[in-house]
Amino acid sequence: MNKTHFGFTEVDESEKAKRVGAVFDSVASSYDIMNDMMSMGLHRIWKRFTIHTAAIQSNERILDIASGSGDLALGFAKKLGPQGQIIMSDINGSMLERGRNRVLDQGVAIPAVQCDAEALPFPNNYFDCVSVAFGLRNMTHKDKALKEMTRILKPGGRLLVLEFSAIWAPLKPLYDLYSFKLLPKMGELIAKDAASYQYLAESIRMHPDQLTLKNMMEEAGLFSVKWFNLTAGVVALHRGYKI
Repeated sequence: MNKTHFGFTEVDESEKAKRVGAVFDSVASSYDIMNDMMSMGLHRIWKRFTIHTAAIQSNERILDIASGSGDLALGFAKKLGPQGQIIMSDINGSMLERGRNRVLDQGVAIPAVQCDAEALPFPNNYFDCVSVAFGLRNMTHKDKALKEMTRILKPGGRLLVLEFSAIWAPLKPLYDLYSFKLLPKMGELIAKDAASYQYLAESIRMHPDQLTLKNMMEEAGLFSVKWFNLTAGVVALHRGYKI
C-alpha cells in the first residue's frame, strides 16, 4: 500500500483523510479563535489580499474549496451581483456546517457542498475562479486535487491557492520555536487539543515550498503562475490561469 505523510508521521494513503478529518472535527468549535490567536489576526489580512487579487467580476461563478469557516466565500459573495454565484465546499462536515452557519449569521446564504477536492462533483469548464485557503497541504494527493481544480475552471479562469509556505531563512529558528513549542501549548489551553496543533505545525513543514508548488500548478495545466509572499513567506498566495 502507498504511503504518505500525516505531519512528520508516515501513514498509509488510505489513513490520511481519516486522520485529517479527526483533526478538524476536534478543532472546528475553536477554529476561528485559534486562527486569530495563531496568526495574531494576520490571517484576515492574508484573506483580504486573496480576495483583492482574485479581481472578482459581478457575474462570475466561484468555488471556494476547503472553505472552513467561510471567510473567503463571504468576501467573494460581497463582490458578486445577482448573476454571480459562489459555492462553499469542504470535505469535513463539521467545518462546513460551521462555515455555513457563520455566513448565515452574516445574513448571506451560500450553497455548501461536502466533497473531496480530489474528486470534485462539478462539470468541466464550469467556474471562473476557484480558491483554496489553508487546505491544500491537508490533501493526500495534492497533484490530483490541483488537476481537478484546473478541470472545473473555464479556459482563462484562475486558481488561487493561499497556503503556509517557506519563511525567509533568517526567521526560521524563531518560527520553529513558535510552531513546535508555543503553538501546541496554545492548542492545549484554548482548544484542549495539543496534538492537532502539533500536526498542523508539522503539515506546514511538509508542504511544498513556493517554487515547488508553482511547478505543480503548471503541471496541472495552469499558466502564468505567480506567487506573492506574505509576512516574509509565512504564507504565499499562488495564482494561475487555465489555458
